[in-house]
Amino acid sequence: MSKHEITVNVNGTDYTEEVESRLLLVHFIRENLDMTGTHIGCDTTSCGACTIQVDGQTVKSCTMFAVQANGKSVKTIEGMANGAELHPLQEGFWEMHGLQCGYCTPGMIMQADHLLSKNPNPTEEEIRWGISGNLCRCTGYNKIVEAIEYAADKIANPETEAAA
Repeated sequence: MSKHEITVNVNGTDYTEEVESRLLLVHFIRENLDMTGTHIGCDTTSCGACTIQVDGQTVKSCTMFAVQANGKSVKTIEGMANGAELHPLQEGFWEMHGLQCGYCTPGMIMQADHLLSKNPNPTEEEIRWGISGNLCRCTGYNKIVEAIEYAADKIANPETEAAA
C-alpha cells in the first residue's frame, strides 16, 4: 500500500499522520484522531451521518480520502462546543428534543451549521431543503427543524433566551 504524510487542521489543531492512500477521511477522524462523534452510516453518501466541514463546505466524509484533506481545515462535531458551553445548535437539539437515538445528530448539526453560516435566518422550507441530504430514521424532522430555528434565533439574539 502506498503511504502519504498528510497534515490536516481539525477543529483548530494541526495533525500530521502517515496514512494509506485508500484511507477514508471518516476513518482517519475516528481511528487516527480518536474523534468518534462523526458517525459512519451508509458508506455511500446517502445518509449524512458522516457529514463534516472541509474548508467551510459540508462533506460526507465516508467518500473522501484522508489524503484529499491534506492542507485543509476540517471541522467536526467535536469542534462545535466552546469548552463546556454548547453551541446554539447543540443546545437547540437538546432543548427542542431534536434527537431520539442520536445517530444522525452530529452530521445533522454540521449540515445545519453550514446552512446557518450561509443563511442566518432561514424559513422552515429553507431548513428542510438545507438538511435534505441528511437522513433521520427516528424523529420525523419536525423537532430537528424546531431545533435549527431555535439556534438561528439564539445566534441572532445571543443576549436573550431563545424561544423554547
